[in-house]
Amino acid sequence: MNTEYDVWLGLDVGKTSHHGCGLGSSGERVYDHELPQDEAALRHVITTLQDDHGRVLVIVDQPNTIGALPVAVARDCGADIAYLPGLAMRKAADLYPGQAKTDARDAFIIADTARTMPHTLRSVDRESDVLANLKVLAGTDEDLAHDITRAINR
Repeated sequence: MNTEYDVWLGLDVGKTSHHGCGLGSSGERVYDHELPQDEAALRHVITTLQDDHGRVLVIVDQPNTIGALPVAVARDCGADIAYLPGLAMRKAADLYPGQAKTDARDAFIIADTARTMPHTLRSVDRESDVLANLKVLAGTDEDLAHDITRAINR
């Protein structure tokens, strides 16, 4: 059991809205609602949970693109941020009853997995050396693909 945080806020991110599920240290739901893709609404939820309960860990299922706003807002609010990779999410979902794929269920699974199995989480850190090296490798790979296409077209 991970007791470093007071609330684990799992966000099933979406294009226009997210579903958030906040769990306390004993697994009780302290928050379970849909959130718009809106900075003010996200900030209100995170700061309210911090004020009411203490330390908050925000966990997203997509840290880039549609998940970038929740990550940025959580970081600005001083909350810690983590990412639950898709494969870990699918494996964890198999441990819970039911087969329905709903945003509320996914947000709960994200939060509960982070609370009970913190080793499944990945750090969301803009300054990470691994991320920087990965971007360089991906850029090099893309450059090589463009070079091959140019050579073939010639």
